[in-house]
Amino acid sequence: MTARSLRGTVLLAHGSRDARWREPIEAVAARMREDDPAVRVSCAYMELAAPDLPTAAATLISDGATAVHVVPLFLGMGKHAREDLPLQLDALRQRWPAVAFSLAPIVGESPELVALLARIAIKS
Repeated sequence: MTARSLRGTVLLAHGSRDARWREPIEAVAARMREDDPAVRVSCAYMELAAPDLPTAAATLISDGATAVHVVPLFLGMGKHAREDLPLQLDALRQRWPAVAFSLAPIVGESPELVALLARIAIKS
């Protein structure tokens, strides 16, 4: 990213018809804003909830983001992360060729998250 680029982050999760399911995802976004009030973050869902990834990206871009970083909040490498997400990113890159889109590894592959989940499981 150049000094002039503005990065937005999309926290991408699976989605559910149950509105309460979104609460932990939105809590991560709220914590990001608390830790850094200048952060630009939006939540998105692959299915069963809104907004979807294109809508969340459009919102960040309309707010001035010139780079969008997608963080898949999946514990495992399933079909959405392996097949659907790359196709959606390709479509976003075609729709907004001037925007730099990047993709983080799924959070379930993070050693830090694995260690945290183990500590939570031991304490419970």
